[in-house]
Amino acid sequence: MAKNFAEIAFTDAVKALQEMHGSRKGYERMEKFNIIEGLSENEMGFIANRDSFYLASIGEKNFPYIQHRGGPKGFVKVLDKNTIGFIDFSGNKQYISVGNFVTNNNVALIMMDYPSRTRLKIYAKAEIIELKDNPELLSKLDLGDYQFRPERIMLFHIEAFDWNCPQHITPRFTIEEIQIAFEPKFQHILKLEEEIENLKSRLKESGLN
Repeated sequence: MAKNFAEIAFTDAVKALQEMHGSRKGYERMEKFNIIEGLSENEMGFIANRDSFYLASIGEKNFPYIQHRGGPKGFVKVLDKNTIGFIDFSGNKQYISVGNFVTNNNVALIMMDYPSRTRLKIYAKAEIIELKDNPELLSKLDLGDYQFRPERIMLFHIEAFDWNCPQHITPRFTIEEIQIAFEPKFQHILKLEEEIENLKSRLKESGLN
């Protein structure tokens, strides 16, 4: 991965606007020096804990198409420091993203951790692999008893990535995350309810109830 995120994202038009609004000098330093060779343990751990992401591809009519992709936590696997992938399951059969890859395999991914207000942006080259063509890779990406029909393998060869600031990200929580956060309170309530029942029994036995 020879490029950095700024080298791809900062086109001449973008640089002109940065210059106009006074941010060009700071981003110029980022463009020159922020070159990262592949995913670090930090990015790998972040990706491994995601249960969804947003995927942008470009169609033949030059319009972007943004799609939400989801699955069980960890459905996107890190295969090496430059490659991530997942099994693409059967959906509504529009095949817009997959069709776009045929003529332009440049994609952008945004992965969100809403509770911590963290966002990872990725530029990548998409690759489609048919299930029958690579059974070893299919086994690596397998999700066990996940109850959906697999159609293909999607790989993303990472060109560059960048972490976004948390500004304007509203924290959101899954049911599982809420249950985990409130579990100590649930246990405390159960304990109090048991104590109340014990007190009622003792009062009844003593004839004071």
